[in-house]
Amino acid sequence: MNIKHVTVIGLGLIGGSIAKALKDRCGIKTIIGIDCNTATLNQALNERVISVGATEITPDIHQSDMVFICTPVSKTPEWIKKIIPAVKPDCIITDVGSTKSQLISHIEQMSDSFHFVGGHPMAGSEKSGYTASKSHLFENAYYILTPCAKSTHDDIKALKHIARSFGSLPIELSAQLHDKVTGAISHVPHIISACLVNTVKNLDTPEQYMQKLAAGGFKDITRISSSNPEMWHNICFSNKDAVINILDTYISILEEFKTYIYSEDNEAVYDFFNGAKKFRDAITSQITGLIPDTYELILDVVDKPGIIGEVATILGKNNINIKNINITNNREFEGGVLIISLPDNQSLEKAHQILTDHGYTVIYKK
Repeated sequence: MNIKHVTVIGLGLIGGSIAKALKDRCGIKTIIGIDCNTATLNQALNERVISVGATEITPDIHQSDMVFICTPVSKTPEWIKKIIPAVKPDCIITDVGSTKSQLISHIEQMSDSFHFVGGHPMAGSEKSGYTASKSHLFENAYYILTPCAKSTHDDIKALKHIARSFGSLPIELSAQLHDKVTGAISHVPHIISACLVNTVKNLDTPEQYMQKLAAGGFKDITRISSSNPEMWHNICFSNKDAVINILDTYISILEEFKTYIYSEDNEAVYDFFNGAKKFRDAITSQITGLIPDTYELILDVVDKPGIIGEVATILGKNNINIKNINITNNREFEGGVLIISLPDNQSLEKAHQILTDHGYTVIYKK
């Protein structure tokens, strides 16, 4: 595809990763980075990820064949207005926002002539900012495209080509279906996770036993509650209709389950958990999802002085970066004592093999 000049607006986790992927995987040599943080721009320039850095629209943007808007969804329309007069007529504008209906509706009502294809790479991290960005963030992740009245066949084809170059799997959805799907598998789960945390917070004893004993499964299912609250505040309102409809369904399922317990309906309770297990077990682990993956090994070791340093030394000597390592005190739902958090699946597999070769018992990896 004839994409030689690209502009990336917003060099956070996603924007920074897009800029790095464009350089490393697509061979794009001219990348303009726009960000309000001059320290971020300087870092990207020093790393030679971008060739031009600016805090606002710059004349250099005129040569862009494609512009990625990687800002909060609420800011996207105003950036589009700034971009339209600054770029050439055939430039393709796209975004990376996780909600689409409001944005696409706004764009289709604009009288300006420009090219736009909605985009949403379904990948992320618990960390944020340019320093957390990486060129392989989008590997094996679905990259959703939401075409609109401002999209041409060639625009969609070009963006699919870029997505495949990132290592992603492009898929087309309407804006409405996109919001319904992401609402169910990402937005409402974040709300539910926060509800569980707030429930425990409200029910906790004066001695805070619930907080102290909250580990294992509880920490796993509420991990995403540590995500950026400002982002999720914005998402709830930009995907308001889908979120409310899905919450209504979720609440009705909870109410129905409560009646099973109240009436001691053994069969219904079993079917509830069994049906969930079957559906959950059928979800592939080969594709990156919207909720960031965890990469952890759990070792069955004796909790003795020096055990953490012993394991860390072995992995360090083999150039494996450890994000976190700690002893788990609540092992009601998982065996093993030592939890090792790693940055990616490659590190996970390598650490598993090395520790197994050294005689350690790996109880679980995820």
